[in-house]
Amino acid sequence: MNFSQAVTVCLRKYIDFSGRAGRPEFWWFFLFQFVVMIVTGMVSNVLNGIAGLALLLPGLAVGARRLHDIDKSGWFLLLGLIPVIGWLFLLYWALQPSGPANAYGPAEAAPDVPTVMPGQQ
Repeated sequence: MNFSQAVTVCLRKYIDFSGRAGRPEFWWFFLFQFVVMIVTGMVSNVLNGIAGLALLLPGLAVGARRLHDIDKSGWFLLLGLIPVIGWLFLLYWALQPSGPANAYGPAEAAPDVPTVMPGQQ
């Protein structure tokens, strides 16, 4: 999944907290949010606030779907309210590889990752 695909998927699933989101989807959308907040912050505080509110729900939704991907409840996002320790737990989980099929849905194959290594059969 590339940058534009990840942003498109996350904005289409604006408030969809069900299903799963792989690492590329989560991290590309995180980068998009970061860049948007930096740019709007340089332009205007009001514009920055509006962008922050507009990206709040899709950011929470992709975070919950990312936790679902490693078979954790989306409610674990509340750990983010605990300074440092909660953030470290969420960062650790966000870095974990996708798991197999679980209660939140089947494992989704990344479209640009080959199933067989080149040169091997």
